[in-house]
Amino acid sequence: MPPSKQPLTGAALKPHYFHALLAVAAEPAHGYAIKQDIEARGGGRLDPGSLYRLIARLLDEGLIREVDDPPGAPVDSRRRYYGITPVGTRTLKAEASRMAALVKTVRALR
Repeated sequence: MPPSKQPLTGAALKPHYFHALLAVAAEPAHGYAIKQDIEARGGGRLDPGSLYRLIARLLDEGLIREVDDPPGAPVDSRRRYYGITPVGTRTLKAEASRMAALVKTVRALR
């Protein structure tokens, strides 16, 4: 039997997961917008297959959920919009706190 995947909550997040959660933290976004946000923030490039596997994993873990199209969004039945869940928000904040603690440790070095 193959090893099970480690849950994303309670562990350090891979950068793409962190950036994807950050991309939908303020408002829902569709997949391509998430990809653009990740790349604009310096989170690296994602090919479409990697992006949608990432989204599927975040959905499976309950960190994001599919939401209705935002008001004013162009009508496109192919687009799916995703928003962060309460668990996703807690996970994002916990990871940001973990990163802040690491930065504090590095800054304390002489």
